[in-house]
Amino acid sequence: MSSDSSAPGNTASGITPRGVPAVVAVIGGGTMGAGIVQQFLMAGAGVVLVEATAEAADAGRGRVGAGLDKARERGKIDAEPAAYLARLSTVTDAADIPADAGLVVEAVPEKPELKLAVLTAAEAAVGEDTVLASNTSSLSVTELAAALKRPARFLGTHFFNPVPASKLVEIVTAPETDPAVLETVRGWVGALGKTEIVVRDAPGFATSRLGVMLGLEAIRMVEEGVASPADIDTAMELGYRHPMGPLKLTDLVGLDVRLAIAEYLATELGDRFSPPELLRRKVAEGKLGRKSGEGFHIWDKG
Repeated sequence: MSSDSSAPGNTASGITPRGVPAVVAVIGGGTMGAGIVQQFLMAGAGVVLVEATAEAADAGRGRVGAGLDKARERGKIDAEPAAYLARLSTVTDAADIPADAGLVVEAVPEKPELKLAVLTAAEAAVGEDTVLASNTSSLSVTELAAALKRPARFLGTHFFNPVPASKLVEIVTAPETDPAVLETVRGWVGALGKTEIVVRDAPGFATSRLGVMLGLEAIRMVEEGVASPADIDTAMELGYRHPMGPLKLTDLVGLDVRLAIAEYLATELGDRFSPPELLRRKVAEGKLGRKSGEGFHIWDKG
């Protein structure tokens, strides 16, 4: 962990001047994880990124750096990106998460066994006061909490993509979540400049349940030839003032991610969440959205 006292917002105390934990660990450096890392760096925290390999950690650091470059270009940060990156370190084992981390955010793929493995490993590495959080968009927070020794200090923190630009964080509570922990996390979300909503643990929470349903119906409309993806998106953007149409959003999230969530919700909530065949076919063909260059739209991979 860098101790560069010249880095923006650097502090040796448990909470930065902005009101977020001085030390935060993020497990998983993909698109979501890198965005969460960037957000906490911009708020003054020192961040430890946990990845499975050194190569993956380097790639995650690169994503964070690219995000900071964009933030600098847009006037969102005053210092050079290197000053923020000085407070970012990487490790390849959750056992190396600092014991004094105030918050650990798990941001690995939506696979229950993987999330359980990294959360239990992180819990063993940190102190009793550390808050553990999952960035899951659909999995049961209650079931994840059941595997932990300190479930009262665990909840869901569902960030949205792209994390730095999104204003919302959906906080998901399990029955055993300590109300004081909830209030603490609400304060941290506010310190990040975001607005929180609080929902109890239920399949799909509030946002995924509604967002996935709209996205699946839009895919069915394409499948049935009702309208083109571009026209469906324009209808929702101009007619209902959605900032992004449901098919563009599906491309941004990733068709594979949306398929996995839909399959889970179908098992929990019934056939109304059954994935359309068109979605399954595109995933099988590797047309995963923006990350592959094609989904329901064509994207510039550069």
